Amino acid sequence: MCNNRETVLAVDDDEATIDILIHLLKDYDVMVALDGPSALDILKEEAVDIVLLDITMPGMDGYEVCQIMKADGKLNNIPVLFITARSDEESIEKAFDVGGVDYVTKPFKPKELMARLKTHLKLKETLATLKYEAMHDPMTGIYNRRRFFALGKPLFSETPVNHFFAVMMDLDKFKSINDTYGHDFGDEVLKLFAVTVQKHLIGSDIFGRLGGEEFAILCISESRHDLMNRVETIRKSVADLKLFHDQKCVQFTISKGVAKKSMDTATLDDVLKKADLALYEAKETGRNKAIFR
Repeated sequence: MCNNRETVLAVDDDEATIDILIHLLKDYDVMVALDGPSALDILKEEAVDIVLLDITMPGMDGYEVCQIMKADGKLNNIPVLFITARSDEESIEKAFDVGGVDYVTKPFKPKELMARLKTHLKLKETLATLKYEAMHDPMTGIYNRRRFFALGKPLFSETPVNHFFAVMMDLDKFKSINDTYGHDFGDEVLKLFAVTVQKHLIGSDIFGRLGGEEFAILCISESRHDLMNRVETIRKSVADLKLFHDQKCVQFTISKGVAKKSMDTATLDDVLKKADLALYEAKETGRNKAIFR
């Protein structure tokens, strides 16, 4: 879709109901399925924000469609609002048990249906925002410390010895930048740095802000040589950056410490500690360089 309108998937084998829904949902992008399998096919191919789902359909009923959605990691966050002629307590209870977020009986009241639809779309948006904020650094938009380790630990465990690398990074003399140009300008430096690093990330790389001006990348590489070439490319890219403060050109650099998973590193923390020691050495021996330890 080329616009910002939310997408609603209406699933019902009654074409008269579908016609009513299409009319009511004129402010949304509406997709239609007349049976369960067709609905699941659409969901696998299209980005859908909410599903309006009939229960009684031939072959695969709405309960089964909802259960399949909730068992799929790519679909389970899509809210399902059941629309059905069934009004008994058992049917309503089952609708919620299989993962539905709401239940509207036919013949439905248009204003009630639209109010419930809007409520659940807003709730979905709010939950997505909260989830994003829980995992990302608010300033740079990259992973925060908690998410960095949550993703990094399984990557460390699954990657063979000598192919897992940790890169610790620190902006050189960042306190001086803040003191000289102000914290707002320092924030812009951090944002530009993060955007620049992201341009060089590949595959399963995990990039996070661990605190202050300290950042880290976890990555898989076939060799130390290949990894260090990537690290050097990032260092040079950052050194070439230019920001202006009151018409004065300001440039900054980064120091890096690199370490790899080996027989003497039992945990992710072990690798990061080695990389941190290498980072300290880089800063103590002139900055704007990368040290492998």
